[in-house]
Amino acid sequence: MIAVYVRSISAEDPLSGLGVGERPDPDPPQGWAVVRVRAAALNHHDLWALRGPGLREDQLPMILGTDAAGVDEDGNEVIVHPVISRDEWRGDETLDPEGTLLSDLHQGAMAERVMVPRRNLVPKPAGLSFEEAACLPSAWLTAYRMLFVKARAQPGQTVLVQGAGGGVATAAIALGRVTGLRIWVTSRDESKRARALEQRADQAFATGARLPERVDVVLETVGEATWGHSLRSLRPGGTLVVAGATSGFDPPAELARLFFLQLNVLGSKVGTRDELVQLLRLLEDTGVRPVVDRVLPLAEARAGFEAMASGDLFGKIVFTP
Repeated sequence: MIAVYVRSISAEDPLSGLGVGERPDPDPPQGWAVVRVRAAALNHHDLWALRGPGLREDQLPMILGTDAAGVDEDGNEVIVHPVISRDEWRGDETLDPEGTLLSDLHQGAMAERVMVPRRNLVPKPAGLSFEEAACLPSAWLTAYRMLFVKARAQPGQTVLVQGAGGGVATAAIALGRVTGLRIWVTSRDESKRARALEQRADQAFATGARLPERVDVVLETVGEATWGHSLRSLRPGGTLVVAGATSGFDPPAELARLFFLQLNVLGSKVGTRDELVQLLRLLEDTGVRPVVDRVLPLAEARAGFEAMASGDLFGKIVFTP
């Protein structure tokens, strides 16, 4: 089968290790299912895998991709929940210390077929296209958990989203719009700020700009480049939710600001299967749909990776076999 995979690891030139070509068909153990992939979405997680974090050389070649929608062996249209927990684990799958994301240990979803535990299959609503559905399991589920599970954001509150244009940011704008939140975004790119306003973000600011007022919640996936601004932007008692650090993992902690203003700093990672079901119900009820930047065939996956590496995207990049 055709797949997109990590052929070799390079922190300096990650795309040099990107492979596109034939890989063996999945051979599922008992309790696992094979899904014929109709669409798979690209995430920063895939780009980071090519740099090396999370993968060892002895795991290669590893098929990339955490997010997929397709058809199972019984003909059901399904979405793949990407968190693979142990069979004996009970409760929040994201808290299993031995749990992994698809493509960290098990071959990923950027292929004609993928195998996952049967419990990871969620029925795809008929009103969602396969391309739209493939955008949801990582970026949209991450935004949903950050907003409503971790921050417990309430209608009328103001939420600052650092880094407009990515999948989590565009999801947060859309989800906030239909739940009564006031969404502010930042970006270095003027065109991305304009696109965010077209998507009905309430305000858009240059990265690091002074805000008109302090906010209730900050969603942080950028890391070092925006961390200080995120802390300074919060009202006393406000909440900063962190789910990534694409610009670096080690910013100054600014502990004095944290305890004087009694700020809450919460980590967040993807979401549970139940939260994915809740997200799907919200999309069905509201008609909200993911922003798809472009759809490419798997054979042209390199173009999608290059666009993500350069920041030349707004919304999600989706591959179809």
